[in-house]
Amino acid sequence: MLSYQHAYHAGNLADVHKHAALAWVLDYLTQKDKPLTYLETHAGRGLYDLGGVEAAKTGEAAQGITRAESAFPPDHPYRQVLDRVRAKHGAAAYPGSPLIAAMMLRPDDMIHLAELHPQEHAALLDLMLDFPTLVHKVDGLSMALSRTPPDPRRGLMLIDPSYEIKTDYETLPGLIRAVHRKWNVGTLIVWYPILHDGRHRVMTADLLGLGLRHEVQFPPAKAGHGMIGSGLFVVNPPWGLADELKRIATRISG
Repeated sequence: MLSYQHAYHAGNLADVHKHAALAWVLDYLTQKDKPLTYLETHAGRGLYDLGGVEAAKTGEAAQGITRAESAFPPDHPYRQVLDRVRAKHGAAAYPGSPLIAAMMLRPDDMIHLAELHPQEHAALLDLMLDFPTLVHKVDGLSMALSRTPPDPRRGLMLIDPSYEIKTDYETLPGLIRAVHRKWNVGTLIVWYPILHDGRHRVMTADLLGLGLRHEVQFPPAKAGHGMIGSGLFVVNPPWGLADELKRIATRISG
């Protein structure tokens, strides 16, 4: 949706869940000396200011990365990329998934990012000038199909819409299966929010048996907030990811 602004939610516990897992997977994939492709369907602007008015308004970062960061050891890929981003952009900087990928990937790797929101797209273009990245002003779910299988064929796709369109929960399983048929070697990471009404269950039930599901629950950042947890569904999960997700959950809940 063009109305969604992630600056209000950057650094929340769902971000910590998603980004810690993403950093671990990217670290795992880049240990092999073969190029890969990273694709993201809903990229956002890629870099956020946790000292800004948006973050202060919701308080989600304060309950998220500010509280949970110390639980990640200094050698964890997530902590390492956070440190690199802050060294370059300032102590209040928080990387979105596009910047995490760009900072961790290598010159021979390829990055495709989709973002439709005009302001977010413009900010993302500026941020990615120094990286081997193609930023597409297209519908991300359409790109998921049109750009697969990618070249290099080895790689990872992150699918994380805002879910402001409620039918996403019903349509995403079909898309994920279609992408998997076209790109059967690709790792697909699907993020989804866990809300009070449990609407995500339609999607996860439909995906049953296709991959690895991991969910964490946490209290709302403020009274009245609808999100009470974060979910990841991973097709072709790398070896060891299930154990790493358990460790991430412990760090978040601690």
